[in-house]
Amino acid sequence: MRIHVVFLASQAFLLAAGSAAAEESRYPWSGDWYLKIGATGFLGPEYEGASKRVLQAAPLVSLGKAGSAVRFSSRNDNMSYALIDQGHFRAGAVGKLIFERTENDSSDLNGLDHPKFGGELGGFAEVYPTDWMRLRAEIRQGIRSHHGVVADVAADAFTDVSDTVRVSAGPRVTAASSDYFGAYFGVNAAESAASGLATYEPGGGIHSAGLGAEINWMATEKLETGAYAEYRRLMGAAADSSLVRERGSRNQFLLGVSATYRFDFTLP
Repeated sequence: MRIHVVFLASQAFLLAAGSAAAEESRYPWSGDWYLKIGATGFLGPEYEGASKRVLQAAPLVSLGKAGSAVRFSSRNDNMSYALIDQGHFRAGAVGKLIFERTENDSSDLNGLDHPKFGGELGGFAEVYPTDWMRLRAEIRQGIRSHHGVVADVAADAFTDVSDTVRVSAGPRVTAASSDYFGAYFGVNAAESAASGLATYEPGGGIHSAGLGAEINWMATEKLETGAYAEYRRLMGAAADSSLVRERGSRNQFLLGVSATYRFDFTLP
């Protein structure tokens, strides 16, 4: 079993300056907050593009202000804070942590350069065309792990089958620049000699397309559990990589469960 660290935050690390302006006597961080702590276990690819799947585990941490206008959130949403929030439309800043990829993740990666620990920063926008559907897009610039640009677009239909159970599903599409593909799917001459893979210099374009589904159950007022499944088909520069063609697979499956517990607190 491989263990990674995952941080999830819907209203996280940025403070609500607008709330402070409403009450000048209070600090920007003053008010009611929540902290969600939990874990997820999932069966997924050893690395992006791998044919083998491995059981993995990750802690989940989410920090936000109470009273958020968020109507729907997905496990695929990255850490974000809405600078514009009109209920049916939200937009703002988004960030993602990226962990180092090494040959410890898979022997397929022997001889390849290892993308370092880093992240991605950018913006997001989401809109609700109906009461049961959300469209969301994120565009992020890589920092340290890679120097490319990544864009995610998703549509999720959701329904509450009871007061405590919500089901959602929808398509996902990801695109990226050549710098991103070069870091994760490119193989230069030195890497080719060390790994045995054919050299490959990718361009930019569509990364993958697929479908995801979730079911979430509020076991108690503060305990939330869930199960999720996702399929993605690698396309374009990712699918044409010698790493994927010779050792991996275009078909990427993910199946997992999660549980989080919410702690409420107030800051003066």
